[in-house]
Amino acid sequence: MPKVSVVIPCYNEQSTIRLLLEALRGQTFPLSDMEVIISDGMSIDNTRAEIAAFQEKYKDLKVRVVDNERRLIPVALNRAIESASGEIIVRLDAHSKPYPDYVENCVKALEAERGDNVGGVWEIQAGAKTWVAESIAVAAAHPLAVGDALYRHTKQAAEVDTVPFGAFRRSLVDRIGKFDESLLANEDYEFNARIRKAGGRIWLDPSIRSVYFARATLTELARQYWRYGFWKQRMLRRYPNTLRWRQALPPLFVLSLLGLALASIFIPFIKYILFGEIVVYILICLLAGIRACLRLNKPFVSLGLPLAIPVMHLAWGSGLLWSLIVFPFDKNV
Repeated sequence: MPKVSVVIPCYNEQSTIRLLLEALRGQTFPLSDMEVIISDGMSIDNTRAEIAAFQEKYKDLKVRVVDNERRLIPVALNRAIESASGEIIVRLDAHSKPYPDYVENCVKALEAERGDNVGGVWEIQAGAKTWVAESIAVAAAHPLAVGDALYRHTKQAAEVDTVPFGAFRRSLVDRIGKFDESLLANEDYEFNARIRKAGGRIWLDPSIRSVYFARATLTELARQYWRYGFWKQRMLRRYPNTLRWRQALPPLFVLSLLGLALASIFIPFIKYILFGEIVVYILICLLAGIRACLRLNKPFVSLGLPLAIPVMHLAWGSGLLWSLIVFPFDKNV
């Protein structure tokens, strides 16, 4: 039986860290062959107290905490991997809750040599018990919002560009290098790009399932997707061939709005084209909301989805465009 190290970047996750640890303790994989390493960004809430309480109550699961003073996700992952003793690394998130057979299925896929990095499907749930949070959770798995990101909705195993979290042999890190600490987001995608560039495979297996708790408010959602867009541009400069159509549409949409608005100052007729584009976009979002409402029997989604999807598109697109503007002046790149 291979030894497994579960590595978890964490910062101020007092509401979900206990759920994650309890889910790991309930794994079908032998606890004697598994350790959990939480790389904490010096949390200022009760996260560490929750971890300590779990450690005190349950001695059968080895849980260790390492400090991540820089509070960056790739740094957190690297510090955890450096402290790991397992030959297999399973990367999870403090916002997640794996199914009981998650680790076992990851190990099976790796031993069957399905891929160099294997991962599964997110079952996205609300980060709070509000209609906005539940709408955000629906949007985060909706094709209109995330395109063909298979890990959000597929039922078929397949080779893919990237997987959420991922499990891999420690020897892979020795071969291709650690997570890129210069990226504040998209570190998983960049890591997977290096795997593919080195001739490796990324495998998505829907039997590997986890619950992911989405952001609870539109403000948190906007910050998350702005960060994704901003750092996506940095990653694409290194791997331009990894750009996918779903990633190009949000910045093109934002650019069209800005371009038409600017052009309408000099050519008044263009304001009608701008108005038409906005109306069509709103109607598409409303239609998606109504369809989701009928499918899920949740009336609030008819309003919540048309709010969440534009936030995701506009924040992601604006973040990427802003990154293009400030890139020449960034001395750290």
